[in-house]
Amino acid sequence: MSPDRHSLEELRIERKDPPRGSPWRIALALTLPAVLLLATAGFFWLKAARAPEVHVALVREAGPGGAATVLNASGYVTPRLRATVSSKITGKVTEVLIEEGKSVKEGQIVGRLDDSNVRRDLNLAEAQLDSAKRALAETEARLKLANITLQRMKTLAEEGVESQSTLDSARADADALVAHLAQQREDIVVAQQNVAVKQQNVEDTIIRAPFSGMVTTKDAQPGEMISPVSAGGGFTRTGICTVVDMKSQEIQVDVSESYIARVTPGQRVEATLDAYPDWHIPAHVILAVPTADRQKATVQVRIGFDHLDPRILPDMGVKVAFLDTSAKHTVEAPPRLLVPKAAVRHEGDADYVYVFQQDHVERRAVKVAGTEGQELVLTGVSPGERVVIDGPPNLADGSRVSVR
Repeated sequence: MSPDRHSLEELRIERKDPPRGSPWRIALALTLPAVLLLATAGFFWLKAARAPEVHVALVREAGPGGAATVLNASGYVTPRLRATVSSKITGKVTEVLIEEGKSVKEGQIVGRLDDSNVRRDLNLAEAQLDSAKRALAETEARLKLANITLQRMKTLAEEGVESQSTLDSARADADALVAHLAQQREDIVVAQQNVAVKQQNVEDTIIRAPFSGMVTTKDAQPGEMISPVSAGGGFTRTGICTVVDMKSQEIQVDVSESYIARVTPGQRVEATLDAYPDWHIPAHVILAVPTADRQKATVQVRIGFDHLDPRILPDMGVKVAFLDTSAKHTVEAPPRLLVPKAAVRHEGDADYVYVFQQDHVERRAVKVAGTEGQELVLTGVSPGERVVIDGPPNLADGSRVSVR
């Protein structure tokens, strides 16, 4: 082989067979992008197809069993006997003997004021009374001596030993002592009355419950000033506590004067506390207060509970239904169906609700028959059905939804 040919052979590049990969790696490399693409598309498709969530509320049945409701109203539980217990004088509180929720009896001490000054006044008045009594005893002794002297002067004057002028002087001394004694007796009466006043001032520093009941608020603490009238620029308390007679509770509602003719004394009423919406409390009308509110055009109606319960608390909100129990309404009266106001939608003059049915909603026309607080009285739905109170704005009849 020639040198040139040998050099050319050394420059030749030898090619080897290309590497061969495993089949599963090749398949994975080809299918992975497709899977990721399908997963992404499926996620967005499911997200778009997922049923929107809604809030629902039950259609609640309320009202009398077989009795028609002629009027609905709202009001508050109000005790007829409630008092802010204060003192008769202005003073500093030294002791408070009550707490909220504690029962008190009539005359029970609920607090005390600082009595140091009034006790000193009482001690002074008692000392003045003692002094007046001692002065009276001295005057009585002097009067006794004057009477003895007068008798002696009379005897001596009759015997001609003493002159008439001496007898007149002795008689004048005795009469003066009698008058002075009468004045001192009156002074003792005045001193006794002064002591009684000072004793009453001391008693006024003791604050007592005016009647039996329960303490609902504690309004003062030891060290604060208290007064029967507002004073001190708002830093003086006007009461130490509030006492309520829980047995005197009733309901007070305002009824429009346009409907007051539907209310009569003794009329049956069904009350429902806002705190216990499923508890229907039997009650009755006591009376309609014989005066109207000129600004609100309403008449206040007092309603009494048939039976009091510890769950009924002062100032609770309450809804009442005035019932018509006459024979013509006893059988025909339909039940009252209540739903939240948010469930009723409007389209022109028509009202409708969306009723939840398993996995979709049904649009149903309803009629509003009245209002009770935050609820509406409806016709067109059934007790126990669920109505939508919050949902997407594009909700329509037959839309698929899920309950949140």
